[in-house]
Amino acid sequence: MHLCTRTGKDIERIYNQYVDMIYRVCFMYLKNKQDTLDAVQTTFIKFMEYKGEFRNEEHIKAWLLVTSSNICKNNLKHWWHHKVTFDEEIEGSVEFDSNELLCFVLSLPKKYKIILYLYYYEGYKTKEIASMLKMNESTIRSQLLKARMLLKQKLGEDYAQK
Repeated sequence: MHLCTRTGKDIERIYNQYVDMIYRVCFMYLKNKQDTLDAVQTTFIKFMEYKGEFRNEEHIKAWLLVTSSNICKNNLKHWWHHKVTFDEEIEGSVEFDSNELLCFVLSLPKKYKIILYLYYYEGYKTKEIASMLKMNESTIRSQLLKARMLLKQKLGEDYAQK
């Protein structure tokens, strides 16, 4: 799908199909509704401006995930994020109250939660995650294992056996 052949309907379909996923990824990084909405908007603006071709739907999905992750990482490098405390950012902005497990995932360190999210919620394999995040596949597997252990500790044995 080349930019010249993308119609408004194509862009609208892709937006509707992926906006929730991109929102969740951005929220995991930024933990703030306003910054998350800005990052989602920036991601889709970059998508509309992108002049390259996409091989298939999976390529579009991966491109959106990598682009949104990079936007969030750049946002976090900004001086403002070094001055605002975590409690100030997160207060009143957690929107996943109905999903206790996702709340636990969100409470993990950044390097674990994005890998867990991509693996369990989006269904990517460790090799695909490694490619997207530009990391070694064995690092992804070891961080996935460590994240599972952290979740098990947080949730307790009873919850893990359900």
